[in-house]
Amino acid sequence: MSRIAIASITALLIAGHARAAEPIALRDMGSFHVGGRLVEISGKPVKEVMFTPGGVPAKVDPNGTYQVEQMYVQYFLPANEKGAYPLLMWHGGGLTGVTYETTPDGREGWLNYFLRRGWAVYNSDAVERGRAGWAQYPDIFKSEPLFLTIANPFERFRIGDGPNSYDPDPAKRKVLPGNQFPVEGYENFVKQNVPRWTTTDDATVAAYIAEIDRVGPSVILFHSQAGSFGFKVAQARPDKVKALIAIEPAGIGDPAKADVLKNIPTLIIYGDYIERDSRWPKIRANGVAFADAIKAAGGSVDIVDLPQAGIKGNSHMVMMDKNNLEVAGLIQKWLEAKGLTK
Repeated sequence: MSRIAIASITALLIAGHARAAEPIALRDMGSFHVGGRLVEISGKPVKEVMFTPGGVPAKVDPNGTYQVEQMYVQYFLPANEKGAYPLLMWHGGGLTGVTYETTPDGREGWLNYFLRRGWAVYNSDAVERGRAGWAQYPDIFKSEPLFLTIANPFERFRIGDGPNSYDPDPAKRKVLPGNQFPVEGYENFVKQNVPRWTTTDDATVAAYIAEIDRVGPSVILFHSQAGSFGFKVAQARPDKVKALIAIEPAGIGDPAKADVLKNIPTLIIYGDYIERDSRWPKIRANGVAFADAIKAAGGSVDIVDLPQAGIKGNSHMVMMDKNNLEVAGLIQKWLEAKGLTK
């Protein structure tokens, strides 16, 4: 390789590092809780609880009024705002807003990427997750919580090559060929996993509606389980949703109301290895059928299968993959093409 070529590569690397290291200028940041309801619980026995070892026991009466089903939202407002509307980021099942923050191997996530490009970003922990808080089971959350083993996401999120691909020894793990997930940070990823309930969808949709009512007209970027949330909220508030970006949506909206979305530009992105998975061909087919229903009603939906766009090796956790910024760039260009930047 010539000295000129080496110098050019070095300059690009230095420029890329310098850009990543540039401070992010904000005009404001903060957080709030939104949504939720009050619930009365009665008929429970009073308990005596020792809150601190060696302390004095206290009587705790569990009967009374509880605040439940609220959602946590953290926002970052850039000093030089270039997005025409705020960008709301909604995570998938068993996860929190950490999904869009620093990647498991320490790289910048989508939250920082879109902030650097002038988007006001609102990142949330949905009902039952993280800083949103939990509620009693079965008094309020009707199903028991689900917990994932360390192996489960490795085998289910198209990181490993199918069942039994996970091994406690990293050297023995069977990764899909060319997979872009940062397997060296896998242990950090599973530390993000939180309990998930299967009976809180209506409460979650209500909280997301409350968020967009508070924030105002917005672009929504959502992942996996939040597929049904994103589409249903848009069907409930079509005047306030200016674009939908569905990252491997695992659910859809109400097909009978697909026409409600006809004026909302929509981008649906799918990663790699879908045909090798037992569940994702059907999940993708459901998403495509819903997109077709929107288009039949006169709507605009762009479906991008990343491998066909020359972006290969993506797992279900597209925003964490090693090529995550390449996918983010695709989204940014789509938003610009739709006239959603200033």
